[in-house]
Amino acid sequence: MTTASAQIKAKQRPGDRVFSGSAVFAGSMILVTLAAVALFLIVQSVPALFASSEDASILQSDFWSYVGPLVFGTVWAAFLALLIALPISIGIALFISHYAPRRLAAVPSVVFGLWGIGVLAPAIQPLYTWLVENLGWFPLFSGPVSGTGRTILTAAVVLAVMVLPIITAICREVFLQTPVLHEEAALALGATRWEMIRVAVLPFGRPGIISASVLGLGRALGETMAVAMVLSATGAVTFNLLTSVNPSTIAANIALSFPEAYGLNVNVLIATGLILFIVTFAVNAVARWIVSRRKEFSGAN
Repeated sequence: MTTASAQIKAKQRPGDRVFSGSAVFAGSMILVTLAAVALFLIVQSVPALFASSEDASILQSDFWSYVGPLVFGTVWAAFLALLIALPISIGIALFISHYAPRRLAAVPSVVFGLWGIGVLAPAIQPLYTWLVENLGWFPLFSGPVSGTGRTILTAAVVLAVMVLPIITAICREVFLQTPVLHEEAALALGATRWEMIRVAVLPFGRPGIISASVLGLGRALGETMAVAMVLSATGAVTFNLLTSVNPSTIAANIALSFPEAYGLNVNVLIATGLILFIVTFAVNAVARWIVSRRKEFSGAN
Protein backbone atom coordinates (compact mmCIF):
# COMPACT_ATOMS: atom_id res chain seq x y z
CA MET A 1 0.00 0.00 0.00
CA THR A 2 1.43 3.39 -1.02
CA THR A 3 1.63 6.38 1.32
CA ALA A 4 -1.08 8.24 -0.60
CA SER A 5 -3.45 5.26 -0.42
CA ALA A 6 -2.80 4.90 3.31
CA GLN A 7 -3.55 8.58 3.87
CA ILE A 8 -6.80 8.38 1.90
CA LYS A 9 -7.87 5.29 3.84
CA ALA A 10 -6.97 6.97 7.13
CA LYS A 11 -9.13 10.01 6.28
CA GLN A 12 -12.23 7.91 5.62
CA ARG A 13 -15.03 8.56 8.05
CA PRO A 14 -16.63 5.64 9.93
CA GLY A 15 -19.82 6.05 7.90
CA ASP A 16 -17.86 5.74 4.66
CA ARG A 17 -16.21 2.56 5.85
CA VAL A 18 -19.55 1.10 6.92
CA PHE A 19 -21.13 1.97 3.58
CA SER A 20 -18.17 0.59 1.66
CA GLY A 21 -18.21 -2.65 3.62
CA SER A 22 -21.97 -2.97 3.20
CA ALA A 23 -21.73 -2.45 -0.56
CA VAL A 24 -18.99 -5.08 -0.87
CA PHE A 25 -21.01 -7.50 1.28
CA ALA A 26 -24.17 -6.94 -0.76
CA GLY A 27 -22.29 -7.48 -4.02
CA SER A 28 -20.66 -10.63 -2.65
CA MET A 29 -24.03 -11.99 -1.54
CA ILE A 30 -25.26 -11.77 -5.13
CA LEU A 31 -22.44 -14.06 -6.22
CA VAL A 32 -23.01 -16.38 -3.25
CA THR A 33 -26.73 -16.59 -4.01
CA LEU A 34 -26.06 -17.24 -7.68
CA ALA A 35 -23.58 -19.99 -6.78
CA ALA A 36 -26.07 -21.50 -4.31
CA VAL A 37 -28.80 -21.57 -6.98
CA ALA A 38 -26.44 -23.20 -9.47
CA LEU A 39 -25.34 -25.78 -6.88
CA PHE A 40 -28.95 -26.62 -5.99
CA LEU A 41 -29.90 -27.03 -9.65
CA ILE A 42 -26.89 -29.26 -10.34
CA VAL A 43 -27.46 -31.49 -7.30
CA GLN A 44 -31.16 -31.90 -8.03
CA SER A 45 -30.58 -32.42 -11.75
CA VAL A 46 -27.98 -35.20 -11.59
CA PRO A 47 -30.53 -38.04 -11.13
CA ALA A 48 -32.55 -36.78 -14.10
CA LEU A 49 -29.66 -36.41 -16.53
CA PHE A 50 -29.27 -40.18 -16.84
CA ALA A 51 -32.92 -41.13 -16.34
CA SER A 52 -35.06 -42.97 -18.88
CA SER A 53 -38.77 -43.39 -19.48
CA GLU A 54 -38.75 -46.33 -17.06
CA ASP A 55 -37.55 -44.04 -14.26
CA ALA A 56 -39.72 -40.98 -14.92
CA SER A 57 -43.16 -41.03 -16.51
CA ILE A 58 -42.68 -37.55 -17.93
CA LEU A 59 -39.95 -38.85 -20.26
CA GLN A 60 -40.66 -40.69 -23.48
CA SER A 61 -37.10 -41.88 -24.00
CA ASP A 62 -34.32 -40.02 -22.19
CA PHE A 63 -33.77 -36.59 -20.67
CA TRP A 64 -31.93 -35.07 -23.62
CA SER A 65 -34.69 -36.04 -26.04
CA TYR A 66 -37.13 -34.38 -23.66
CA VAL A 67 -35.25 -31.13 -23.12
CA GLY A 68 -34.08 -30.67 -26.72
CA PRO A 69 -37.42 -29.46 -28.14
CA LEU A 70 -37.92 -27.26 -25.07
CA VAL A 71 -34.57 -25.54 -25.60
CA PHE A 72 -35.42 -25.03 -29.26
CA GLY A 73 -38.81 -23.53 -28.41
CA THR A 74 -37.34 -21.27 -25.75
CA VAL A 75 -34.63 -19.87 -28.00
CA TRP A 76 -36.89 -19.67 -31.06
CA ALA A 77 -39.66 -17.77 -29.27
CA ALA A 78 -37.18 -15.39 -27.62
CA PHE A 79 -35.38 -14.79 -30.92
CA LEU A 80 -38.64 -13.96 -32.70
CA ALA A 81 -39.66 -11.64 -29.87
CA LEU A 82 -36.31 -9.82 -30.00
CA LEU A 83 -36.50 -9.63 -33.79
CA ILE A 84 -39.85 -7.86 -33.48
CA ALA A 85 -39.13 -5.73 -30.42
CA LEU A 86 -35.60 -4.43 -31.06
CA PRO A 87 -36.25 -2.24 -34.14
CA ILE A 88 -39.45 -0.87 -32.59
CA SER A 89 -37.70 -0.19 -29.28
CA ILE A 90 -34.84 1.67 -30.93
CA GLY A 91 -37.30 3.76 -32.92
CA ILE A 92 -39.36 4.58 -29.83
CA ALA A 93 -36.21 5.40 -27.83
CA LEU A 94 -34.93 7.74 -30.54
CA PHE A 95 -38.32 9.41 -30.77
CA ILE A 96 -38.48 9.88 -27.00
CA SER A 97 -34.89 11.07 -26.62
CA HIS A 98 -34.66 13.35 -29.65
CA TYR A 99 -38.19 14.34 -30.55
CA ALA A 100 -41.01 14.12 -28.00
CA PRO A 101 -40.30 12.61 -24.54
CA ARG A 102 -43.00 10.32 -23.13
CA ARG A 103 -43.48 8.05 -20.13
CA LEU A 104 -43.57 4.24 -20.19
CA ALA A 105 -45.83 1.98 -18.14
CA ALA A 106 -45.48 -1.58 -16.76
CA VAL A 107 -48.12 -4.32 -16.99
CA PRO A 108 -48.13 -7.70 -15.14
CA SER A 109 -47.37 -10.86 -17.14
CA VAL A 110 -50.80 -12.39 -16.53
CA VAL A 111 -52.45 -9.36 -18.12
CA PHE A 112 -50.29 -9.81 -21.20
CA GLY A 113 -51.30 -13.47 -21.29
CA LEU A 114 -55.00 -12.66 -21.04
CA TRP A 115 -54.63 -10.02 -23.73
CA GLY A 116 -52.78 -12.46 -25.97
CA ILE A 117 -55.28 -15.30 -25.63
CA GLY A 118 -58.45 -13.19 -25.54
CA VAL A 119 -57.69 -10.32 -27.92
CA LEU A 120 -54.56 -10.81 -30.00
CA ALA A 121 -54.98 -14.46 -31.02
CA PRO A 122 -58.54 -14.13 -32.41
CA ALA A 123 -57.75 -10.79 -34.06
CA ILE A 124 -54.58 -11.97 -35.78
CA GLN A 125 -55.89 -15.36 -36.95
CA PRO A 126 -57.34 -13.94 -40.24
CA LEU A 127 -53.90 -12.50 -41.00
CA TYR A 128 -52.39 -15.94 -40.48
CA THR A 129 -54.91 -17.41 -42.91
CA TRP A 130 -53.98 -14.77 -45.50
CA LEU A 131 -50.26 -15.45 -45.02
CA VAL A 132 -50.71 -19.19 -45.49
CA GLU A 133 -52.86 -18.71 -48.59
CA ASN A 134 -50.55 -16.16 -50.24
CA LEU A 135 -47.10 -16.92 -48.79
CA GLY A 136 -47.47 -20.58 -48.00
CA TRP A 137 -44.59 -21.38 -50.34
CA PHE A 138 -42.25 -19.80 -47.77
CA PRO A 139 -41.32 -22.44 -45.14
CA LEU A 140 -42.03 -20.20 -42.14
CA PHE A 141 -45.59 -19.54 -43.36
CA SER A 142 -46.49 -23.01 -44.59
CA GLY A 143 -49.80 -24.46 -43.40
CA PRO A 144 -52.12 -25.77 -42.26
CA VAL A 145 -53.01 -22.58 -40.43
CA SER A 146 -54.05 -22.69 -36.78
CA GLY A 147 -57.76 -22.16 -36.24
CA THR A 148 -57.26 -20.44 -32.87
CA GLY A 149 -54.31 -18.14 -33.58
CA ARG A 150 -52.45 -19.55 -30.55
CA THR A 151 -49.16 -20.10 -32.37
CA ILE A 152 -45.50 -19.53 -31.66
CA LEU A 153 -45.68 -16.25 -33.58
CA THR A 154 -48.52 -15.01 -31.36
CA ALA A 155 -46.48 -15.90 -28.30
CA ALA A 156 -43.49 -14.07 -29.80
CA VAL A 157 -45.60 -10.95 -30.40
CA VAL A 158 -46.78 -11.02 -26.78
CA LEU A 159 -43.18 -11.43 -25.59
CA ALA A 160 -42.10 -8.58 -27.88
CA VAL A 161 -44.70 -6.29 -26.32
CA MET A 162 -43.51 -7.32 -22.86
CA VAL A 163 -39.84 -6.54 -23.53
CA LEU A 164 -40.50 -3.29 -25.39
CA PRO A 165 -40.49 -1.09 -22.23
CA ILE A 166 -37.23 -2.65 -20.97
CA ILE A 167 -35.30 -2.20 -24.20
CA THR A 168 -36.82 1.22 -24.91
CA ALA A 169 -36.08 2.64 -21.47
CA ILE A 170 -32.43 1.56 -21.52
CA CYS A 171 -31.86 2.70 -25.11
CA ARG A 172 -33.41 6.07 -24.29
CA GLU A 173 -31.03 6.60 -21.36
CA VAL A 174 -28.05 5.62 -23.50
CA PHE A 175 -29.05 7.88 -26.40
CA LEU A 176 -29.44 10.81 -24.00
CA GLN A 177 -25.81 10.32 -22.92
CA THR A 178 -24.48 10.98 -26.41
CA PRO A 179 -22.03 13.90 -26.15
CA VAL A 180 -23.75 17.09 -27.27
CA LEU A 181 -20.59 18.17 -29.08
CA HIS A 182 -20.82 15.10 -31.32
CA GLU A 183 -24.41 15.91 -32.24
CA GLU A 184 -23.69 19.60 -32.80
CA ALA A 185 -20.62 18.80 -34.89
CA ALA A 186 -22.65 16.56 -37.19
CA LEU A 187 -25.37 19.20 -37.54
CA ALA A 188 -22.77 21.90 -38.15
CA LEU A 189 -21.36 19.88 -41.05
CA GLY A 190 -24.77 19.94 -42.70
CA ALA A 191 -26.21 16.63 -41.52
CA THR A 192 -29.95 16.28 -41.15
CA ARG A 193 -31.36 15.16 -37.82
CA TRP A 194 -31.56 11.54 -38.97
CA GLU A 195 -28.02 11.67 -40.41
CA MET A 196 -26.81 13.07 -37.08
CA ILE A 197 -28.51 10.18 -35.26
CA ARG A 198 -26.99 7.67 -37.67
CA VAL A 199 -23.40 8.93 -37.45
CA ALA A 200 -23.30 10.16 -33.83
CA VAL A 201 -26.03 8.70 -31.64
CA LEU A 202 -26.28 5.11 -32.87
CA PRO A 203 -22.51 4.39 -32.89
CA PHE A 204 -22.20 5.80 -29.38
CA GLY A 205 -25.18 3.81 -28.13
CA ARG A 206 -24.32 0.49 -29.78
CA PRO A 207 -23.04 -1.15 -26.55
CA GLY A 208 -26.12 0.10 -24.74
CA ILE A 209 -28.38 -1.34 -27.43
CA ILE A 210 -26.65 -4.69 -27.01
CA SER A 211 -27.06 -4.55 -23.24
CA ALA A 212 -30.72 -3.61 -23.55
CA SER A 213 -31.28 -6.41 -26.05
CA VAL A 214 -29.75 -8.96 -23.69
CA LEU A 215 -31.94 -7.80 -20.81
CA GLY A 216 -34.98 -8.05 -23.04
CA LEU A 217 -33.84 -11.45 -24.30
CA GLY A 218 -33.40 -12.63 -20.71
CA ARG A 219 -36.96 -11.57 -19.95
CA ALA A 220 -38.22 -13.39 -23.03
CA LEU A 221 -36.22 -16.55 -22.27
CA GLY A 222 -37.58 -16.80 -18.74
CA GLU A 223 -41.16 -15.63 -19.25
CA THR A 224 -43.61 -18.20 -17.94
CA MET A 225 -47.27 -17.32 -17.54
CA ALA A 226 -47.80 -15.30 -20.72
CA VAL A 227 -46.33 -18.06 -22.90
CA ALA A 228 -48.13 -20.81 -20.98
CA MET A 229 -51.46 -19.03 -21.45
CA VAL A 230 -51.04 -18.02 -25.11
CA LEU A 231 -49.09 -20.87 -26.71
CA SER A 232 -50.85 -24.06 -27.77
CA ALA A 233 -47.73 -26.21 -27.40
CA THR A 234 -47.20 -29.76 -28.59
CA GLY A 235 -43.48 -30.11 -27.89
CA ALA A 236 -42.55 -30.43 -31.56
CA VAL A 237 -39.43 -29.01 -33.18
CA THR A 238 -40.64 -26.90 -36.09
CA PHE A 239 -39.92 -23.51 -37.64
CA ASN A 240 -43.51 -23.09 -38.85
CA LEU A 241 -44.95 -19.95 -37.31
CA LEU A 242 -48.66 -20.28 -38.05
CA THR A 243 -49.68 -23.90 -37.44
CA SER A 244 -51.23 -25.53 -34.39
CA VAL A 245 -48.10 -27.68 -33.98
CA ASN A 246 -45.83 -25.50 -31.84
CA PRO A 247 -42.74 -26.01 -29.72
CA SER A 248 -42.98 -25.31 -26.00
CA THR A 249 -40.59 -23.34 -23.80
CA ILE A 250 -38.75 -24.49 -20.71
CA ALA A 251 -40.34 -21.97 -18.36
CA ALA A 252 -43.88 -22.61 -19.60
CA ASN A 253 -43.37 -26.37 -19.48
CA ILE A 254 -42.19 -26.20 -15.86
CA ALA A 255 -45.17 -24.06 -14.88
CA LEU A 256 -47.66 -26.42 -16.53
CA SER A 257 -46.05 -29.71 -15.46
CA PHE A 258 -44.71 -29.01 -11.97
CA PRO A 259 -48.06 -29.09 -10.05
CA GLU A 260 -48.62 -32.73 -11.05
CA ALA A 261 -44.99 -33.85 -10.96
CA TYR A 262 -43.76 -36.40 -8.42
CA GLY A 263 -40.64 -38.38 -7.69
CA LEU A 264 -37.99 -38.27 -10.39
CA ASN A 265 -40.28 -36.16 -12.59
CA VAL A 266 -39.54 -33.23 -10.28
CA ASN A 267 -35.81 -33.74 -10.85
CA VAL A 268 -36.40 -33.78 -14.60
CA LEU A 269 -38.16 -30.42 -14.46
CA ILE A 270 -35.43 -28.98 -12.25
CA ALA A 271 -32.86 -30.25 -14.75
CA THR A 272 -34.66 -28.38 -17.53
CA GLY A 273 -34.41 -25.29 -15.31
CA LEU A 274 -30.66 -25.90 -15.10
CA ILE A 275 -30.47 -25.94 -18.89
CA LEU A 276 -32.35 -22.62 -19.00
CA PHE A 277 -29.92 -21.24 -16.39
CA ILE A 278 -26.96 -22.26 -18.55
CA VAL A 279 -28.51 -20.80 -21.73
CA THR A 280 -29.25 -17.49 -20.00
CA PHE A 281 -25.78 -17.33 -18.48
CA ALA A 282 -24.16 -18.05 -21.86
CA VAL A 283 -26.22 -15.34 -23.58
CA ASN A 284 -25.22 -12.78 -20.94
CA ALA A 285 -21.57 -13.81 -21.11
CA VAL A 286 -21.46 -13.42 -24.89
CA ALA A 287 -23.17 -10.04 -24.70
CA ARG A 288 -20.81 -8.83 -22.00
CA TRP A 289 -17.86 -9.87 -24.15
CA ILE A 290 -19.25 -7.91 -27.10
CA VAL A 291 -19.82 -4.83 -24.96
CA SER A 292 -16.34 -5.04 -23.37
CA ARG A 293 -14.78 -4.77 -26.82
CA ARG A 294 -16.12 -1.22 -27.07
CA LYS A 295 -15.22 0.20 -23.68
CA GLU A 296 -14.39 3.55 -25.22
CA PHE A 297 -18.13 4.11 -25.46
CA SER A 298 -19.44 4.52 -21.94
CA GLY A 299 -23.11 4.59 -22.84
CA ALA A 300 -23.62 0.95 -21.85
CA ASN A 301 -21.47 0.99 -18.72
